[in-house]
Amino acid sequence: MKKPTLSLLTLGMAAVLTLSGCSAFRVYTIDLPQGTPLTAAQAAQVQVGMSANQVLYILGSPALKDTLAPNRWDYIYDYTAGTDGKRKDKADIKNASQYLSIYFNNQGQVVRIDGRDSLPAIRH
Repeated sequence: MKKPTLSLLTLGMAAVLTLSGCSAFRVYTIDLPQGTPLTAAQAAQVQVGMSANQVLYILGSPALKDTLAPNRWDYIYDYTAGTDGKRKDKADIKNASQYLSIYFNNQGQVVRIDGRDSLPAIRH
């Protein structure tokens, strides 16, 4: 009687070990967007001479406002595809490759815009 129980236990353990590597039983992971996703069209609306409030209205809050450089706003975006993103073949966006930096003068007006060429034409 002990012999069939031992073989069933061995077969069960082998099945568990074999199926643990199967992709059908993987854990669901979420898509992980970080930052502010912007498009080139949104960035094109921002012009030199605009006020900080106008920029805030067009683009929303920046991802970074450095307390040591209060006249610079940084909009960055990273994306790590989870289960749904991988199913839709969305590419990962790493190392803040999509960014927009906006510089203001002491009166709160835009004086320089960097990074427009890093933004996509359509939202990711």
